[in-house]
Amino acid sequence: MFELYLKKLLRIVGYNLFLFYEKITNYKKERKRFHERLGYQLNLENPITFNEKLVWKKLFIRNKLLTLSADKYEAKKYVEKVLGKKIAQEHLIPTLFVTDKPSTIPFKKLPDEYILKTTHTSGYNMIIDNNTSCDHRKIISTCKNWLNISYGLKKHEWAYRNIKRKIIIEPLLRDEDSKIPMDFKFFMFHGKCKIIQVDIDRYSNHARSLYDINWKMLDVRYKVQKGSLIDKPKKLDKMINLSEKLSKAFDFVRIDLYSFKDKIYFGEFTHYPDSGMCLFTPKEFDNYLGSFWKLDTSKQ
Repeated sequence: MFELYLKKLLRIVGYNLFLFYEKITNYKKERKRFHERLGYQLNLENPITFNEKLVWKKLFIRNKLLTLSADKYEAKKYVEKVLGKKIAQEHLIPTLFVTDKPSTIPFKKLPDEYILKTTHTSGYNMIIDNNTSCDHRKIISTCKNWLNISYGLKKHEWAYRNIKRKIIIEPLLRDEDSKIPMDFKFFMFHGKCKIIQVDIDRYSNHARSLYDINWKMLDVRYKVQKGSLIDKPKKLDKMINLSEKLSKAFDFVRIDLYSFKDKIYFGEFTHYPDSGMCLFTPKEFDNYLGSFWKLDTSKQ
């Protein structure tokens, strides 16, 4: 037990020293990563591009609402607060189970298909498509390892730091073709949608495309291969309206939704897409997207 506490203490001290070092060196490592990834120098004194403003937000904005909304469990309560419980329930994915002790996961009571996620990270999830034949001990072990992750510290993603670490289990969504549904991600600036990102086949042949609010496909590639043109979603206007309501409290946030079988489901709030290192081609799109964000740098 003593060794466990010692390890935690050393980890906390180590991370705090790292953050202190970054601050007194004017975020040397963050600047280096930024330049290596995007090919230009990070300007924190007068951020212009979308990525520069994202990094500025990471480093200097300390709004507790960022932490609340980044928490995959608490975010659902926030959605209820914003939309009202009745309307929110139409869009929220049910929570099957939530715990900070993976050994308590009631596998026998879970459906055959579900997804496990951490409440305090981004990208850590596990799809279970056959509960009766999967290795439950391995799942528990993986979840325990996830809960030990101090997510976001080395990338300065402050919003994640104080989230209570838990495992949340939800039903696995499938569209009309029994596939994992495509993601619709709405880039919201001061409560208004400017672009929409669509991700298809995230777990196999991942493709991504960007659209304006009139569903014109943009000639932009964002990180992965560019997807083909898809039909305008039937509920696009309703998704934009929902995103506007959920984003009102933020100068920038990405609202992630799903829409299929004549329904709209809320996914999550994303405050730091790609940790402020979104790789766009052409690079000028970084400036274009940044122009929509009227960043108040006096909050530093």
